[in-house]
Amino acid sequence: MIQRSRAGSFVPAYRLGAPARERPRAALSQEVLVWNPVWMRSVEWLAAAAADPVACRKQWRGDPGTALLEAGRYWNVLSTPEDRGWLALEALWCDRTTPPGPTLLDRKARRIGFFLPPDNDEWFGSGLRYASSSSWVAVPPPYREAGHLEWIIPPDGKGTLHSSDDLEAALRAAATTQVLWAAALGEE
Repeated sequence: MIQRSRAGSFVPAYRLGAPARERPRAALSQEVLVWNPVWMRSVEWLAAAAADPVACRKQWRGDPGTALLEAGRYWNVLSTPEDRGWLALEALWCDRTTPPGPTLLDRKARRIGFFLPPDNDEWFGSGLRYASSSSWVAVPPPYREAGHLEWIIPPDGKGTLHSSDDLEAALRAAATTQVLWAAALGEE
């Protein structure tokens, strides 16, 4: 699991070394948001993708705590199988020149979603799903998990997204690693 913090990128302190289910609930309260400008910037940036940002924030406070946001306006999402996503994220973390963008984990579906700039790229590959214009993505608030969704890397509120080129290279490296592992273990 990737649990490193890098200068210039935001990784909440509770992420370092503590699984989501062990996070201190007090750190996730609405009171924390009032005085934490980083969280507030993240909330505002993410809610701006909603047709009604106020209703979006209200959905985050309710149950189950997720909002459906339309891709294609501020970002698109490339969803990968979880094992390949973790390997790709590790490769992105190793590149210290570009901070990684928001990354969402769906524990139930065992998938990782990488938030990318909205563009007309097409993504092809085994197990890849691409949410762009007219696609909807279930998103928890940036300050806590909701159901089976949690941020691995929450939005920074500045609009930082994954680079399409960097993510493509990381996914290629992850696929190569998976093939090499399978060969070493005698799997097909």
